[in-house]
Amino acid sequence: MKCVYPAIFRQEDCGEYSVRFPDIKQGATQGNTMAEAMEMAQDFLAFALYELERDGKQIPHATELSKIAHTEGDIISLVNIDTDYARRWHEKRTVRKNVTIPSWLNERAEAANVNFSQELQSRLKEVLKVG
Repeated sequence: MKCVYPAIFRQEDCGEYSVRFPDIKQGATQGNTMAEAMEMAQDFLAFALYELERDGKQIPHATELSKIAHTEGDIISLVNIDTDYARRWHEKRTVRKNVTIPSWLNERAEAANVNFSQELQSRLKEVLKVG
């Protein structure tokens, strides 16, 4: 699922940037530089929304930028993410599937040293248009 949420970036007295999402209550993140803070914000948001999806909880609606309460000096930015990325990274477990193919196809594939699992995964990713 691709999403865009507003984030509030604040440069702290120590020079680091804190990042919070008004719509996400699971916590906050930070970075030493603005670029690092943006990267951390993307990771944080992707995994926070992934966890909500996984746990069957409601995904909050993104607040409009004009309605974000903030203080002077805050930087409000949109952060875009793809929760499918978080899912693929987090769910590295595998499952066993039993498939049926014609014996002649099996014989040729085995003779060619085809990796059945790899080929099935590649084709499924292609059909489902996922990386």
